[in-house]
Amino acid sequence: MAIPYFSIELEQIIKILLAVVLGSIIGIERKSEQKPAGLRTYVLVCLGATLISIISIEYFGGDPARIAAGIVTGIGFLGAGAIIAERGTVHGLTTAASLWVMAAVGLGIGLGAYLLATVVTIAVLAILALGRIKKI
Repeated sequence: MAIPYFSIELEQIIKILLAVVLGSIIGIERKSEQKPAGLRTYVLVCLGATLISIISIEYFGGDPARIAAGIVTGIGFLGAGAIIAERGTVHGLTTAASLWVMAAVGLGIGLGAYLLATVVTIAVLAILALGRIKKI
């Protein structure tokens, strides 16, 4: 039985909204820690990866492996720009890594892996929170 067109559009809207919600969760955490990449950046990365996945598969019949490779390559450039090395120290590695993971979350949403994307977002939030615990 064919799926009515409005059902496909509804699922696409759900994917977009989930990307905004999951990107916001991590973005709010990073913004609260006053990191350079905050709410807008994380939402846009997650949303962009989701949209690229949807368009590539639904409208071009793209290969999911090639889509993933393109997203990983693209986000690598953004992450590289977030890393700053100065005077023997490096800053921005966690920002770059969390942006990379959020691009993967967006890819997962775009491919329909909603539960996996949600669990990974919760794991990222927990990992970022654990990083703030100071040694006693």
